[in-house]
Amino acid sequence: MRMRVLMLSKACIVGQYQTKLTSLAAKPNLDLYVVVPPSWRDERGTIPLERKHTDGYTLSVAPIRFNGHFHLFYYPTLEKILARVQPDILHIDEEPYNLATYHAARTMHRLNSRARILFFSWQNILRKYPPPFSWMEQRVYDYADAAIAGSSEAQWVLHRKGFKKPISIIPQFGIPDSFVPNPAQRDEKHIIIGYAGRLVREKGIQVLLRALAQVQAEWQLKILGSGPLYASLEKLARELNIASRVQFAAWVSSGDMPNFYNSLDILVVPSLTQPNWKEQFGRVIMEAMACGVPVIGSNSGEIPHVLGDAGAVVPEGDVRALASVLTELIQNKTRRQGLGSTGRARAQKLFSQQRVVDDTYALYEKLLHQTPGTVI
Repeated sequence: MRMRVLMLSKACIVGQYQTKLTSLAAKPNLDLYVVVPPSWRDERGTIPLERKHTDGYTLSVAPIRFNGHFHLFYYPTLEKILARVQPDILHIDEEPYNLATYHAARTMHRLNSRARILFFSWQNILRKYPPPFSWMEQRVYDYADAAIAGSSEAQWVLHRKGFKKPISIIPQFGIPDSFVPNPAQRDEKHIIIGYAGRLVREKGIQVLLRALAQVQAEWQLKILGSGPLYASLEKLARELNIASRVQFAAWVSSGDMPNFYNSLDILVVPSLTQPNWKEQFGRVIMEAMACGVPVIGSNSGEIPHVLGDAGAVVPEGDVRALASVLTELIQNKTRRQGLGSTGRARAQKLFSQQRVVDDTYALYEKLLHQTPGTVI
């Protein structure tokens, strides 16, 4: 029996993320349709759709309203797409409290109440939203037949919020096969430390700069990303007298990220928990590990669980502790190589693209064969 799945996902404007779609589309008896916006805006600027991996499934580019507003954006033409495709399963790759999720679930239920609906959540802090978001969230819980949580903490939050239907723990995206070690890209003359991500307070780049200022060894730092703290971070580097060793670079395409990781000796993820946020996963961690790069992460949110025994964990915001671990790894090549090998093995075992695809497909099959409204 063939199944028609329509996935709604703004994240899939990123070319590397589309490799998940091509692998899913290759599964037997699956017709996959994916709806994405033409672009997405956030603190990094406007991120346009990359058409990198689009074979095997039908990609629809649909306009969105309120682009850049995480809670309020939605797809005004979605009803026409759903009516044309008539999916058996609607996979909404968004949080349950967002307007886009509520609008899609409500529209699907109205068009075909027998269609299965699932949503995705990274939310790892128990937060109660004011109306109308709390109302939309509860209605999504009513419409949905299942949910995917990106982590065990996100699963716990969904349970605490009253979602009583099945929840599968599956990372949103796995690691594409292009993320492999390439030691030839590393600079043998210098120790290169890296950071990749948004330049915002909660990512803790200021902690990394202060820690490196205390490291009495040769190093260079590559900061890849953009955001509102760019100017203040440049200023801090000057104040700490390390500006000559810090290189800021804008975002590269998703296909170039393996080259970035392979240019590093160490990746640092110094995230800082905020009242309304803690690290939900840290995708750069598993990507760097897949490339054999040792990772130092803070103990914010999911970071210690992603790293396991394959990296170094320091208390978040602890400049002295981070400086100490950085010094140790800079001076100990054997330790770096050991963490790199352990991280590579862990990434392949737990976070491969194939595992994410297999688990997602298995969930689709369960949903397709269940009676709507029953527990699987």
